[in-house]
Amino acid sequence: MLSKSKIKLIRSLEHKKFRNETGLFLAEGDKLVRDILPYFQCRLLAATTDWLASAGQLPDCETVEISADEMHSASLMRTPQHVLALFEQPQYDFMLETLDGKLVLALDGIQDPGNMGTIMRIADWFGIDTLLCSSTCADIYNPKTVQATMGALARVKVHYVDLVSVLNACKGKMPIYGTFLDGEDMYATPLSASGIIVMGSEGRGISREVEKCVTHKLFIPNYPAGAVTSESLNVSAATAIMCAEFRRRLR
Repeated sequence: MLSKSKIKLIRSLEHKKFRNETGLFLAEGDKLVRDILPYFQCRLLAATTDWLASAGQLPDCETVEISADEMHSASLMRTPQHVLALFEQPQYDFMLETLDGKLVLALDGIQDPGNMGTIMRIADWFGIDTLLCSSTCADIYNPKTVQATMGALARVKVHYVDLVSVLNACKGKMPIYGTFLDGEDMYATPLSASGIIVMGSEGRGISREVEKCVTHKLFIPNYPAGAVTSESLNVSAATAIMCAEFRRRLR
């Protein structure tokens, strides 16, 4: 049985204030919980009888068998699934040296939790294990973001940094790419195997301060050239196109 205080704790993690205070985040659903369990310290696992019977070996953490009604009371999802878990937020040390020789994504003001999670999933797919995020980006431990990562959260490290300072420190050591409407056609431009790809916010794109740090301005051309199309791409779609092209050059 799940106590009222435990239900209150679970539901409080919808808010960043309580995620920061507790150092916890919430994951819901069979696939997501199974993907994350081997990587992060689980503080509480709450699941139905059927899920627990099929789960096999579980980590050493507080495990509570709950009813469907209790799951409805605790879950933040419209359609609750059979398991939810509370995990400790990992603490990663950030050093500039860890960027050497890597392809890295830098996010400047991405505010939609769904976009944040999708971008992390894209990074995971293309073998990018480091995300640099400005302080204005959405919280990666927002339950909606966690859900959208589909488990990529376990393999991609996220660092919230002073993005301008970090990019300035990297300038001259590695190429810094960014997408702009006045940039060079990305398909006709040489791309390096390593470097930093900056993606801007949904509404205003890359900020002026960050733009000054970009050494290579790229443009994702529409098709056919000159045709009247949508004004812009969703940032997660643009990120997927950029990552795919960078990785394609290595094949």
